[in-house]
Amino acid sequence: MRPIGKHALKESHLIIASVAIAALMIAGGAAAYVMARRAIAPAPLGQGHSADVAVNVTASACEPNELTVPAGRVTFSIHNQGSRALEWEILSGVMVVDERENIAPGFIQKLTTKLEPGDYDITCGLLSNPKGKLHVAALGAAVKPSPVDLIGPLAEYRVYASYEIDALVDDTRRFTDAVKSGDLDAARGLYAAAHAHYARIAPIAGLFLDLDGAIDSRAEGFHRLEQGLSANPGAKNLAPVADRLNADVVALQGRFENLAVYPEPTIAGAAEVIGKSASARLAGEADRPEGADLSDLRANVEGVKKIVDLFQPLIEKTDGSLSRALAGDFADIEATLARYANADAAFAPSASLSAADRTALQNATKKLADDLALVRGALGLS
Repeated sequence: MRPIGKHALKESHLIIASVAIAALMIAGGAAAYVMARRAIAPAPLGQGHSADVAVNVTASACEPNELTVPAGRVTFSIHNQGSRALEWEILSGVMVVDERENIAPGFIQKLTTKLEPGDYDITCGLLSNPKGKLHVAALGAAVKPSPVDLIGPLAEYRVYASYEIDALVDDTRRFTDAVKSGDLDAARGLYAAAHAHYARIAPIAGLFLDLDGAIDSRAEGFHRLEQGLSANPGAKNLAPVADRLNADVVALQGRFENLAVYPEPTIAGAAEVIGKSASARLAGEADRPEGADLSDLRANVEGVKKIVDLFQPLIEKTDGSLSRALAGDFADIEATLARYANADAAFAPSASLSAADRTALQNATKKLADDLALVRGALGLS
């Protein structure tokens, strides 16, 4: 099933599509992601110190095997679900921080203790069994989002990327039709709009390595046609290149329909795109259509900002200063780019940038890339 239909339908059915995609993700790839994250993530606990933390201990393991509690006084309710008496210990290295001994089979005993922030081991059944983990968070430390919290932003991003890919297919067809007809002036006017869609999905384009190279390498796809647009009177025999580009973007559209979108590679891709963007877009290559480099830079920023905007409520909860820094980074880049766009939102060549603005853009994109590198940690993904 296609994520969304034609562009007109997408605008009116965006909310419906978001819900549908979220449901599909939960049933498929995202469900696998949630289960995988839960297998390694600390068990969520209440914030109040008065609530008991339940620990079930069998002969072979603790359930859950990994706990997170706030620093200070904590009460553990330890349920012996094994067939023999056991003890439950909190260990710092080889030192016993606190313990409850001789818990009879089937019985629950409580242990109230005061814990300092840090990471501890817990015994689970027999002393020879693998130990569990106890993480004690400093008071006031932000609670990282759960895997379920990430599904909504990912579903919305999938709708956004689907819309861009469908528009990429349509605008690429118009662009390549103009190239094949020999109307290079029309093709030059259509190029920026077509390629901007691809630049917006750059954070996930690398997930399709073969198609990414064919669509956007310096020797193939869009860039091979760019050379024809910049040549005088124009490169010959571009029709096969145009046909291949059309086939490749359609193939990308088909593959994306079955793609499970995960947070780690999506956010990592955003940081990578911005890290490379300034040097690539501000080089001012002579063989590019006029204004294409700044148009691509803006589209890269727009695509990355969409990801940040969708995750912003979660970033704000865990790291408000990072959220504000990212907002400032985008504002700096957008303000500088706006000085070089005309009323139709078309750009002057990057060569027209003043030295001060070139430096400002390079510095702003570098800072944005550095701040984006912190997002995975803020969301508990690294």
